Amino acid sequence: MSSNLRLAVIIGSVREGRFGPVVANWFAEQAKAHGAFDIDLIDLADYDLPHALPAVSPLMDPNPVRPGNGEELAERLAAADAFVVVTPDINRSFPASLKTAIDWHFTQWDRKTVGFVGYSGRSGGLLAIEGLRAIFNELNAHTVKDYVSFPRYFQLFDQSGTLVDPTEFEQLATLLLDQLQWWATALTAARKEAVPA
Repeated sequence: MSSNLRLAVIIGSVREGRFGPVVANWFAEQAKAHGAFDIDLIDLADYDLPHALPAVSPLMDPNPVRPGNGEELAERLAAADAFVVVTPDINRSFPASLKTAIDWHFTQWDRKTVGFVGYSGRSGGLLAIEGLRAIFNELNAHTVKDYVSFPRYFQLFDQSGTLVDPTEFEQLATLLLDQLQWWATALTAARKEAVPA
């Protein structure tokens, strides 16, 4: 059994023709090469959570039963020690699919660490990332300082989905992964100590 931390890399966009899987696969490879993490690549397009939340809030403990295959998503999120959210900017914010997935869960994010990889036109996903920081902080998750941003991503990747000049982005990914490792290690130990007898 691996002693590595468990990192869930979440593809936030579900729209047709999305670029998110290219970016997420690139980051997952960086995380594998880093060596501190076992990677679970989660594509929100594989889940059918409704935007309308149930009458019993997901903030309740235990969380309500999620429709369709939502329980599988909940289990995968609960198993993670850390998260990286891969998101575009859409109208100066993040995709509704991502907010829906966040809102259907609560204990899964609690006292864990979250990093971000953004992509879009000029902003490189930074507007989405800033909005997500506030939301995850409200859910008692710690968001790390560093991030990876791909402004004008369509100029940075070639037709095969390979970065034309990867050096700078690989360095940024390493900074992000180092921070995630530190915080995930500390928070995982703290959660274990805080478990009631």
